[in-house]
Amino acid sequence: MRLWLKDSERRPDPLPARTDARKAFLAGSAGWLVALVLAVAFRGELAAAGVGWWLWAAIIGLGLGLVGLAWVRHRRR
Repeated sequence: MRLWLKDSERRPDPLPARTDARKAFLAGSAGWLVALVLAVAFRGELAAAGVGWWLWAAIIGLGLGLVGLAWVRHRRR
């Protein structure tokens, strides 16, 4: 096995794969939205168990997902 090839021996680089990141961001944001609804519904139980921060984690996750979705939409233009 050689670690270095001459330029004449190299094959051309493959084309980048075309993906749709919007679907990934939408799926992730939907998951965080479900987590947020559940965290709000069980807010008292979560606080009593010492994991009240899960509510904020869901809010931040949803926010980052929406920012990512806006970023992907901006890049598509």
